[in-house]
Amino acid sequence: MSESELTSGDFTEESEPFALFATWLKDAEAAEVNDPTAVALATVDEHGMPNVRMVLLKGFDRQGFVFYTNFESQKGREILGQKKAAMCFHWKSLRRQVRLRGEVEVVTDAEADAYYATRPRGSRIGAWASKQSRPLEGRFALEKAVAEFTARYAIGEIPRPGHWSGFRIKPLSIEFWHDRPFRLHDRIEFRRSSPEGAWEKVRMYP
Repeated sequence: MSESELTSGDFTEESEPFALFATWLKDAEAAEVNDPTAVALATVDEHGMPNVRMVLLKGFDRQGFVFYTNFESQKGREILGQKKAAMCFHWKSLRRQVRLRGEVEVVTDAEADAYYATRPRGSRIGAWASKQSRPLEGRFALEKAVAEFTARYAIGEIPRPGHWSGFRIKPLSIEFWHDRPFRLHDRIEFRRSSPEGAWEKVRMYP
C-alpha cells in the first residue's frame, strides 16, 4: 500500500470511527496473511493486575466490538468482574494500529446461539470439553473429555454451553495510528464520555 493511500482523506477527515474502522479492516482482510481479525485483548483482575492475550474479533457495529469465550476462563472472569476491557489491532503489513477501550456487556443469548451454530463441530465440542484457564493434569485428560462429549453429542445439534457466550466492548475511545517516516506517526483519537455520547476527534502527538 502506498504512502498516499495510508494518508487518505478517510483517516484525516472521518468524523465517525466505526466507518473508518470498517475501511481499515477491509484493507487488512485483503493484505494480512493470517487472521486480520486477530486482536490483543487486555483485562484487569481483582488485584488490579493487567492481563493480555490474542482473541479473534467476531463482529462489530456502532454498538461495539464482539468476541466470544468461555466465561469461566481467566479473561471471562476478569471481564465479568470489572466490566471493562481494551483491544489493540496491529496490522504490520499495512503499518497500522487501532486501539480501543471501554465498558463491556454480555451479548444476547440469540447472538451467542447464532454465532455458536456457525462454529465447526469440533470447536463446539471443545467448548464443552475444555475447562479453560484451569490446570490440566495431562493432554490425555483433555482428549478423554473431548471423546466423552463427542459420544454424548454424536447425533444432532450440539447445544451451546451456558458458560460460553460473547462480550461486546462499547468503546469510549478509539485511536487510529499509522506509521510515518522518522517516527512522526499520524494518530487520531475519537473520544466520548459514555457509550451513547457524541464523538470528539483529537489529533495526537506521535
